[in-house]
Amino acid sequence: MKTQRPKIGFLLIFTPALLLLSGCNSAHGDPRAEAPPPATVVADTDVSLFAVDHPEQFPLTAAVAYSAAPKLVVTGTVNPDISRNVPVISLATGRVVAIHARLGDTVRKGQLLLSIRSDDVAGGFSDYRKAVADETLARTQLERSKELYEHGAISMNDLQVAQDTEDKAKVDVETMAEHLRLLGNDPDKPNGVVEVTAPIAGVITDQQVTNAAGVQALGSNPFTISDLSYVWVVCDVYENDLANVRVGETADIRLNAYPDMVITGRISNVGAVLDPTIRTAKVRVEVRNPGNMRLGMFATATFTGLRKETFTVVPASAVLHIHDRDWVYVPAPGQKFRRLEVVSGDVMPKNMLEIKSGLAPGQQVVANALMLEHTIEQ
Repeated sequence: MKTQRPKIGFLLIFTPALLLLSGCNSAHGDPRAEAPPPATVVADTDVSLFAVDHPEQFPLTAAVAYSAAPKLVVTGTVNPDISRNVPVISLATGRVVAIHARLGDTVRKGQLLLSIRSDDVAGGFSDYRKAVADETLARTQLERSKELYEHGAISMNDLQVAQDTEDKAKVDVETMAEHLRLLGNDPDKPNGVVEVTAPIAGVITDQQVTNAAGVQALGSNPFTISDLSYVWVVCDVYENDLANVRVGETADIRLNAYPDMVITGRISNVGAVLDPTIRTAKVRVEVRNPGNMRLGMFATATFTGLRKETFTVVPASAVLHIHDRDWVYVPAPGQKFRRLEVVSGDVMPKNMLEIKSGLAPGQQVVANALMLEHTIEQ
C-alpha cells in the first residue's frame, strides 16, 4: 500500500502536462489550418476607356493629312547693321565748347553735332591768308612780266618763271582752302571754332564726348550714328537644326513688343563657329525696319524648310489639354470612347490643329472633346 502512493502522486502531477502536450501536437499537426485563403481574381480595368449612355450625341470627325514645309522657330535680338554704323570724327584737335546732340537722338545728314575750339583752325586761316597774299603778288608780277616781254624788255625765260610762280601760288591757295573745308570751316568766313556735322542720317547709338572735354584729331569718335533703315536679327540655332537654315532663304520675324506684326527678312549669314557651351550658331537675318524696330528688342524668327512633310490635322475642338498634355477621344467597341494622348503643333487655317504624333490620318476622333469630358465627369 505504501509503494502505490508515490506512483499515484506522480500520475496526478504529470497528467496536466501530458494533456497540454497532446493538445499542442493536435493544433500544429493540421495542414488545412495553415493553408492560405483561396485567391480572388479581379478583372483588369482600362482607365483610358469611358462608357457613355448615348454615344451618338458626340459626332465624330476624321483626321486628315496636310502637306507643308517644316518650320523652325528660334529667338533672337535686334542689332544694328555694322556696315551702316558711321563714326563722327574731327580732323581738328581742341576743346569742346558746345554739344548740339545727345545719345539716342535721331539726326539728319549735315546737322550740327559738336563745336570745337581749335588752334588748328587759326593756323589754317593764317596759312590761307598768306597763300592768298602770295598769289596776289605772283599774279601782279606775271602781268608786269607779260607787258615787259611784249616790249622786249625781258626774255621768254623770265616770263615762264613768272607764270610758274603764279601757278604754284594758285595751288597753295586751293590747298589751304581745302584744308579749312576739311576742318569744317568756310575759307571766306574766318572762325576759330570747328563745327562737326552728321555725315549721314540716323540715330546716335554711341557718345564718347562731354562738354569741355578734349578731342584729339582722328584719335577718338565723339559720336557713332547708325542707319537703322535696315537692321539685323541675330538668332541662336542649335547644331541639330542647322540643316533647316540656308543663306538666301527668307524668314518671318515677329517682335515680342508687336506680336501681330510679321516682317519678312533674308538670311545673310550663318555663323562658321559654334558656341562650345550650348552648341548653337549665330544666324543673321537682314530686315528692313518698318520704323518701330529698336535695338535690343527680342524677336522670334520662323524658318521654313524647302522640303514638304505630311502632318495629321484635326479640328482644334477635338484636342483636349489636361495637365500640360494633349488628348483626343477615339471610338472604342461597346459604346465606349478611348482617351488617346497626342502631341500637338501649330494652329492651321480654318481653326485646324496640327498633330505631330499619336494620331494617323483617317482615324476617327470626337469632334468636341470638351463636351465629352464634361459628360464623363458627370
